[in-house]
Amino acid sequence: MVDWILIAIVIVAVIVVSKFIHFKHLKHKLTAILIILLIVFAYVTFTTLVKAHSIDLKSASGVYSAVKAYVAWFGLAFDNMKTLTGNVIKMDWFPSNYTQASSSKSKPAEIEYA
Repeated sequence: MVDWILIAIVIVAVIVVSKFIHFKHLKHKLTAILIILLIVFAYVTFTTLVKAHSIDLKSASGVYSAVKAYVAWFGLAFDNMKTLTGNVIKMDWFPSNYTQASSSKSKPAEIEYA
């Protein structure tokens, strides 16, 4: 099912940004688009978390537990991205022993792995 609130938020954000902010440079347009995407990301992840944990947002304790769960989720996501980035950096992206085969000038040089 399509979340109509999300669609309404995106439409309102685009209208507000386009009507009230006069763009002089491409940098301002990109910043506005980035802010809109960040708001949509925060809304989608928060509502998904609230629905997954069946949190009632009508009480103060429910709002507190939702914010607490969202901050914990965001911290775990940051730790996972940190671990992923570290593992990507540690990977061997170039083969350690290879030689280039010299062939005729009509063909490009091929790499032979030993």
